Amino acid sequence: MAKQTLKAEVESLGGMRLKCSSRGFEFMIDEPTGVGGTNEAMNPLEALLCSLGACKMMVVRFFYQAKQINLHSMRIEILGEIDSDRLKGKPDVKIGFSKIITNYYIDADNTEEEIEALVAFIEKTCPVKDTIVHAPEMELHINP
Repeated sequence: MAKQTLKAEVESLGGMRLKCSSRGFEFMIDEPTGVGGTNEAMNPLEALLCSLGACKMMVVRFFYQAKQINLHSMRIEILGEIDSDRLKGKPDVKIGFSKIITNYYIDADNTEEEIEALVAFIEKTCPVKDTIVHAPEMELHINP
């Protein structure tokens, strides 16, 4: 098995604003003004949902032709259900998402069965989904 390590860095820019970077690319993370941010960018949970949707879309882009899907357009909507009481410190409230819902909008010249097979393939092949569903081992290092 050939292992590869991907690297991402997050730097605080003051307040709730963060700069996220990897391979020379970067984007911002922030929080809404109601929780102390400046609302200049999506928050980490929204970024996670975007990463999940983007990964599913990449699977489609890599494989739709091999799967003989005559794709005209596609959009993926990802919804994450979370209990806002977690911010109020209420005990026994799940901190992260309790449910993630994916809505596929696919315009293609294929049968319903072919589209369902494509979606099943996406759901089983998406690395971000696999990482969420089958949590990886976590390791922590505190450096000076």
